[in-house]
Amino acid sequence: MPHVPAADVLDHIKVLDLTRVRSGPTCVRQLADWGADVIKVEMPSALEADGALGAPRHTPDFQNLQRNKRSLTLNLKEPDGLEIFKKLVKDADVVVENFRPDVKARLGIDYDTLAAINPRVILGSISGFGQDGPDAKRPGFDQIAQGMAGLMSITGEPGRGPMRVGIPIADLCSGIFCSYGILLAIIEREKSGKGQWVNTSLLQSLIFMLDFQAARWLVNQEIPGQAGNNHPQSMPTGVFKTKDGHMNLGVAGDVIWARFCKEVDKEVWIDDPKYVDGASRDKNRDQLCDDLNELFSENTTEYWLKRLNDASIPCGAINTIDQVFAEPQVEHLKIRETVKSEAMGDIELVPQPIRMNRSKSALKVAPPERGENTDEILSGLGFSEEQLAELRSRNVI
Repeated sequence: MPHVPAADVLDHIKVLDLTRVRSGPTCVRQLADWGADVIKVEMPSALEADGALGAPRHTPDFQNLQRNKRSLTLNLKEPDGLEIFKKLVKDADVVVENFRPDVKARLGIDYDTLAAINPRVILGSISGFGQDGPDAKRPGFDQIAQGMAGLMSITGEPGRGPMRVGIPIADLCSGIFCSYGILLAIIEREKSGKGQWVNTSLLQSLIFMLDFQAARWLVNQEIPGQAGNNHPQSMPTGVFKTKDGHMNLGVAGDVIWARFCKEVDKEVWIDDPKYVDGASRDKNRDQLCDDLNELFSENTTEYWLKRLNDASIPCGAINTIDQVFAEPQVEHLKIRETVKSEAMGDIELVPQPIRMNRSKSALKVAPPERGENTDEILSGLGFSEEQLAELRSRNVI
């Protein structure tokens, strides 16, 4: 099957995808969903079992990460396989990989080598800890990065020990940042006519995502700690118990605080020395949380959400994943889309969260079977059926 663009934004861009596991596929998914012709390069099945480096093919995880791509089997460790890859590089716009930093040079696909073949090519690289430095060759893993980047030290309840985030946030952030860098390089190439090497790491991406928590240390030498479900600096913002469950509340600043107190018939709190301003509410956060839990326990979550939302006070439900997709607003946003998989039937996945008024992204093609597009891609390079059969007999493709 020829390339079916998922959008028109990047339908002129060809991407060679060497990525595995999650961070790299997350990056390439951004490009594929916006129309790039992505050729996923995989090892022949005789040389690598399904799911050996990432989720097995017919699982929700794989289907979510690998849509809108074509698949080519190619053994880069074989000279003939590497030569085929270099032929593909000649008219490629982007190559993406997330090997350990030294693997590129060993395989002969480092940036200098690729740029000598095609000066316009952009190489996107994701590593665990950076392309050089004392930890560069260490294997990268999401939870390890969460710990090293300090994220686990500020996640969870005080006194309960470090806590990981409930999603592979280092993988996801590094993948999205890499795709962002690749798009910047594509834009810059319009001026210079040259490609460049774009790289990021799980560690760098998570440190960037620390945002104001990092700034608290860098600017004021203040070491942030765990705050549980409460906001570390703005109270009352957190999770509170109701008569039948829990809800989120976000009362930031004195204006909303006064409005909140009036709405819940607690105007006395406005001038209470314990709660009179943000600093006081932060200092007395434990007492404030106790008072609010007592208040909210008088009625149901549904009651409080309606009352507070009607008064323009930020609050919300705490949904399980099934409840998320049953939310009327989520249904309205159409943040689920059906794609037909030959192997799995019709499946629903989460599409791109970006909306543009002219350019549309869609789930056009389910993830391909391994090597599904090998013959068509290599035939386009001039390989005959006899040559393809011979290469296949040697597990080059």
